[in-house]
Amino acid sequence: MTGVGTETSAAVHVKLDTPVSSRDRLLFALKTKGPMTASQLARRLRITSMAAHQQLSSLKEDGLVAFTKEQGKVGRPAHLWALTSKAHDRFPDSHADLAIAMLRAIRACFGDKGLAKVTEERTRRQIRDYRRRMPGPSAPIERRLKALTQLRRAEGFMAEWARACDGTIELLQNHCSIRKAADICWRLCDTELVLLRSVLGKDVTVQRVEHTLQGDSRCAYQVREVKRAAGRGSS
Repeated sequence: MTGVGTETSAAVHVKLDTPVSSRDRLLFALKTKGPMTASQLARRLRITSMAAHQQLSSLKEDGLVAFTKEQGKVGRPAHLWALTSKAHDRFPDSHADLAIAMLRAIRACFGDKGLAKVTEERTRRQIRDYRRRMPGPSAPIERRLKALTQLRRAEGFMAEWARACDGTIELLQNHCSIRKAADICWRLCDTELVLLRSVLGKDVTVQRVEHTLQGDSRCAYQVREVKRAAGRGSS
């Protein structure tokens, strides 16, 4: 119990790249992989179930995790652990306070139309910058996605991508580094979708299937290759 208590005063923010303490590793796992049971966390972190339960108990006392009961086919309901909103605040938010202050000032001076123009200009600049640093639209989609996820990771989005068995591609952003700003200006979320569609190219479609502002633990996008889908349909 002494070890658990010692870690309670760990760093204020989770280190995204290399979480060191077992508390941070557990929070990182729940952030990137979503809700899990204690036994699932123990296997992922390669610790004992008892250690996982101790960490979860400590984190629950600190208001960083909470559980819901999930009824399985047999036996008692399992405790499914997830991060609380307080825990999400431990992850860095790209100068959130400054961004929020600027957005409020822009709205006060120029109204909602002025704020919309500013967010649209920001997106145009992002698209131009991304295109300079990504492979061209004729490059394989895998190369484009790899470059895109690297850019997003550098901006704190904890991005990753994977291709499902049916060929559908899933682009995940396990952390929203503009979350607090998006709470003030919802247009930022809309322009995120515009950005992804623009830089990935016209040969794919991008749909948001999970959204943090709607209560999901992350933002997730479904990417489909248009040419491949058309080819399958005609066969």
